[in-house]
Amino acid sequence: MLERTVRIGQLFDFYGYLLTEKQREMVTLYHFDNLSLGEIGEKFNITRQAVYDHLQTAEKTLQEYEEILGLIRKEELQREVLREIRRKLQDCSSSAARDSLELLEKLEKVHEGNDSIDLQQTL
Repeated sequence: MLERTVRIGQLFDFYGYLLTEKQREMVTLYHFDNLSLGEIGEKFNITRQAVYDHLQTAEKTLQEYEEILGLIRKEELQREVLREIRRKLQDCSSSAARDSLELLEKLEKVHEGNDSIDLQQTL
């Protein structure tokens, strides 16, 4: 169950903005705010089954986006390449390797969403 929740979270982070507003809200309420199907149904004035159907459709849509675009898979591959670069640079003792490690750290911060780095300071 936890793996499924994590996967839905990943899919939602990448593709949630492509869902309808109602789908986004239901996924958020169910998966992130831990509301029950009944509680969500009350909020939208629909049955538990209707909420379940909406969630299933939204989750299927998110998965289809990943199958077509593959953004999560690409990010996972990028992270693996960054880890491999880090391992190789750490094995080197030259000043160029140390400088490259610093740049790699900045790249990792950008990749993590921290865009407040001063790249000019390094270059």
